[in-house]
Amino acid sequence: MSLQEKVMEAMKTAMKAKDTQSLEALRSVKSALLLAQTETGSKAELTEDEEIKLLQKQVKQRKDSAAIYEQQNRLDLAEPELIQAKVIEQFLPQQLSKEEVSKIVNEIIAETGASSMADMGKVMGLASAKLAGKADGKTISTVVKSRLS
Repeated sequence: MSLQEKVMEAMKTAMKAKDTQSLEALRSVKSALLLAQTETGSKAELTEDEEIKLLQKQVKQRKDSAAIYEQQNRLDLAEPELIQAKVIEQFLPQQLSKEEVSKIVNEIIAETGASSMADMGKVMGLASAKLAGKADGKTISTVVKSRLS
Protein backbone atom coordinates (compact mmCIF):
# COMPACT_ATOMS: atom_id res chain seq x y z
CA MET A 1 0.00 0.00 0.00
CA SER A 2 1.42 3.36 -1.04
CA LEU A 3 1.73 6.30 1.31
CA GLN A 4 -1.11 8.12 -0.46
CA GLU A 5 -3.40 5.14 0.07
CA LYS A 6 -2.42 4.94 3.74
CA VAL A 7 -3.11 8.66 4.18
CA MET A 8 -6.50 8.32 2.47
CA GLU A 9 -7.45 5.43 4.78
CA ALA A 10 -6.37 7.42 7.82
CA MET A 11 -8.39 10.40 6.55
CA LYS A 12 -11.51 8.24 6.26
CA THR A 13 -10.99 6.99 9.82
CA ALA A 14 -10.45 10.54 11.10
CA MET A 15 -13.60 11.75 9.33
CA LYS A 16 -15.68 8.97 10.84
CA ALA A 17 -14.26 9.75 14.30
CA LYS A 18 -14.75 13.51 13.73
CA ASP A 19 -11.08 14.04 14.69
CA THR A 20 -10.43 17.49 13.25
CA GLN A 21 -6.77 17.73 14.34
CA SER A 22 -5.83 14.47 12.65
CA LEU A 23 -7.88 15.30 9.59
CA GLU A 24 -6.17 18.67 9.20
CA ALA A 25 -2.72 17.07 9.44
CA LEU A 26 -3.62 14.31 6.99
CA ARG A 27 -5.06 16.77 4.49
CA SER A 28 -1.84 18.79 4.58
CA VAL A 29 0.18 15.61 3.97
CA LYS A 30 -2.05 14.65 1.04
CA SER A 31 -1.72 18.16 -0.37
CA ALA A 32 2.08 18.12 -0.02
CA LEU A 33 2.26 14.71 -1.71
CA LEU A 34 0.15 15.91 -4.64
CA LEU A 35 2.21 19.09 -5.00
CA ALA A 36 5.48 17.14 -4.95
CA GLN A 37 4.11 14.67 -7.47
CA THR A 38 3.00 17.39 -9.91
CA GLU A 39 6.19 19.44 -9.47
CA THR A 40 8.09 16.96 -11.59
CA GLY A 41 5.55 17.37 -14.37
CA SER A 42 4.75 13.68 -14.53
CA LYS A 43 2.20 11.41 -12.91
CA ALA A 44 4.96 9.11 -11.68
CA GLU A 45 4.77 8.03 -8.05
CA LEU A 46 7.22 9.54 -5.59
CA THR A 47 9.99 7.29 -4.36
CA GLU A 48 9.89 6.11 -0.76
CA ASP A 49 12.87 8.35 0.09
CA GLU A 50 11.09 11.39 -1.34
CA GLU A 51 7.97 10.55 0.65
CA ILE A 52 9.98 10.19 3.87
CA LYS A 53 11.74 13.52 3.31
CA LEU A 54 8.39 15.19 2.68
CA LEU A 55 6.90 13.74 5.87
CA GLN A 56 9.96 14.72 7.89
CA LYS A 57 9.65 18.27 6.57
CA GLN A 58 5.97 18.37 7.60
CA VAL A 59 6.80 17.13 11.11
CA LYS A 60 9.71 19.58 11.46
CA GLN A 61 7.52 22.52 10.41
CA ARG A 62 4.95 21.66 13.05
CA LYS A 63 7.51 21.14 15.80
CA ASP A 64 9.23 24.43 14.91
CA SER A 65 5.89 26.24 14.98
CA ALA A 66 5.04 24.67 18.34
CA ALA A 67 8.40 25.76 19.75
CA ILE A 68 7.80 29.35 18.63
CA TYR A 69 4.30 29.31 20.12
CA GLU A 70 5.67 27.98 23.41
CA GLN A 71 8.32 30.72 23.51
CA GLN A 72 5.53 33.25 23.10
CA ASN A 73 3.55 31.50 25.85
CA ARG A 74 0.77 30.50 23.43
CA LEU A 75 0.17 26.91 24.53
CA ASP A 76 -3.30 27.01 22.96
CA LEU A 77 -1.61 27.23 19.55
CA ALA A 78 1.34 24.94 20.31
CA GLU A 79 -0.75 21.95 21.38
CA PRO A 80 -2.54 21.42 18.01
CA GLU A 81 0.80 21.65 16.18
CA LEU A 82 2.28 18.90 18.38
CA ILE A 83 -0.81 16.72 17.92
CA GLN A 84 -0.55 17.10 14.14
CA ALA A 85 3.17 16.26 14.26
CA LYS A 86 2.35 13.02 16.09
CA VAL A 87 -0.29 12.14 13.48
CA ILE A 88 2.21 12.61 10.65
CA GLU A 89 4.98 10.73 12.51
CA GLN A 90 2.91 7.55 12.39
CA PHE A 91 3.72 7.32 8.66
CA LEU A 92 7.49 7.67 9.22
CA PRO A 93 9.79 4.70 9.84
CA GLN A 94 10.83 4.07 13.45
CA GLN A 95 13.30 6.76 14.49
CA LEU A 96 16.65 5.73 15.98
CA SER A 97 17.50 6.67 19.55
CA LYS A 98 20.27 9.14 20.29
CA GLU A 99 22.51 6.25 21.42
CA GLU A 100 22.00 4.40 18.12
CA VAL A 101 22.73 7.57 16.14
CA SER A 102 25.83 8.13 18.28
CA LYS A 103 27.08 4.60 17.52
CA ILE A 104 26.68 5.10 13.75
CA VAL A 105 28.34 8.54 13.90
CA ASN A 106 31.28 7.04 15.81
CA GLU A 107 31.68 4.43 13.04
CA ILE A 108 31.64 7.15 10.37
CA ILE A 109 34.22 9.22 12.29
CA ALA A 110 36.46 6.14 12.58
CA GLU A 111 36.10 5.39 8.85
CA THR A 112 36.86 8.94 7.74
CA GLY A 113 39.52 9.70 10.35
CA ALA A 114 37.75 12.94 11.27
CA SER A 115 39.24 14.63 14.29
CA SER A 116 38.06 18.24 14.46
CA MET A 117 35.16 20.53 13.67
CA ALA A 118 36.80 21.20 10.28
CA ASP A 119 35.72 17.68 9.30
CA MET A 120 32.10 18.21 10.38
CA GLY A 121 30.80 18.73 6.84
CA LYS A 122 32.25 15.46 5.63
CA VAL A 123 30.90 13.53 8.63
CA MET A 124 27.47 15.21 8.41
CA GLY A 125 27.17 14.37 4.72
CA LEU A 126 27.90 10.69 5.27
CA ALA A 127 25.79 10.48 8.43
CA SER A 128 22.82 12.21 6.81
CA ALA A 129 22.94 9.83 3.87
CA LYS A 130 23.27 6.75 6.06
CA LEU A 131 20.59 7.82 8.55
CA ALA A 132 18.10 9.29 6.04
CA GLY A 133 14.59 8.73 7.32
CA LYS A 134 15.83 7.13 10.53
CA ALA A 135 16.91 10.26 12.41
CA ASP A 136 16.34 13.98 11.99
CA GLY A 137 19.13 16.34 11.01
CA LYS A 138 19.10 18.19 14.32
CA THR A 139 19.84 15.00 16.29
CA ILE A 140 22.59 13.99 13.86
CA SER A 141 24.15 17.46 14.03
CA THR A 142 24.09 17.50 17.83
CA VAL A 143 25.79 14.11 18.03
CA VAL A 144 28.44 15.00 15.41
CA LYS A 145 29.24 18.29 17.17
CA SER A 146 29.63 16.55 20.53
CA ARG A 147 31.97 13.93 19.03
CA LEU A 148 34.17 16.35 17.09
CA SER A 149 34.48 19.16 19.65
